[in-house]
Amino acid sequence: MTDTPARLLNLLSLLQTPREWPGSELADRLDVSPRTIRRDIDRLRDLGYPVEASRGSVGGYRLVAGTAMPPLLLDDEEAVAIAVGLRAGAGHAIEGVDEASVRALAKLEQVLPSRLRHRVSTLQNATMPLARGDGSTIDPQTLTVMASAVTGRERLRFAYRAGDGAETRRQVEPYRLVSTGWRWYLVAYDLEREDWRTFRVDRVSDPFATGARFTPRELPTGDAAEFLSSSMARRQPELEVDVSFAAPAEFVASRLPASIGPLEQNGEHSCRLRVVLTDSLEWVALRLALVDCEFTAHRPPQLVTYLNDLGGRLTRAAATPAS
Repeated sequence: MTDTPARLLNLLSLLQTPREWPGSELADRLDVSPRTIRRDIDRLRDLGYPVEASRGSVGGYRLVAGTAMPPLLLDDEEAVAIAVGLRAGAGHAIEGVDEASVRALAKLEQVLPSRLRHRVSTLQNATMPLARGDGSTIDPQTLTVMASAVTGRERLRFAYRAGDGAETRRQVEPYRLVSTGWRWYLVAYDLEREDWRTFRVDRVSDPFATGARFTPRELPTGDAAEFLSSSMARRQPELEVDVSFAAPAEFVASRLPASIGPLEQNGEHSCRLRVVLTDSLEWVALRLALVDCEFTAHRPPQLVTYLNDLGGRLTRAAATPAS
């Protein structure tokens, strides 16, 4: 094999398998001399790939963990598996799957051959994810378009449906994508309104990167997550939640989003939650019900009333005889 770039790619593909390769075996696989293999190993090291060599009669080469993440070569099955996994996580804003995951998905889908992109879409369309309580889901393509626009500093156009159902067309300078653990939001500068705005990504449709570049403006708070929090606080009335649980704090905390807390341990088998939230009343009630243990809501009064009404509806639904 005389084509050096092609040979290096083949060598890298072999080294990415979890085993140690004797130099003689690599030479046989690539039809070159052991001396050429040694030179190629040095080239890979110069490119940032941490290739470790062991001495002795059974010594060889293997790729190890380094200080930085070098590019990886993926076969078809690996690329499809990663893309499907990233789509599933990003599309539902699973807690811990943040903007970095969406950027990775955008990069991967940009270089996926059309045949693999079709397989990824087919696999996703053939599965039904477990939806959140509000039933909202996101087209991963929407997220990847937005992530690419954020990274490339391109102006973005899209259709947006507000909470009251009003539909508008927006042109923005996208700043950051922010995940709250159960929803994605875009923080952007709205060019028509000449002000900063936050947009729920599940209400966005037909996003289109215009290709027009921009210099990022300075965000008022300096932090996208902080800006989103203050924006949501302005739009949602605060709920001073006070709830007692008949379960240890560790059990309850494992079933609540990380953004809700902290919990006060009241004995071995009980705990109490006192927190100010800006989430909707319906969402708070649903999250409390999903803890899956006995609990008592002390305040606010509207939460107590809503839980009583919800409990009555659920009881009547369970008592309805099957037709």
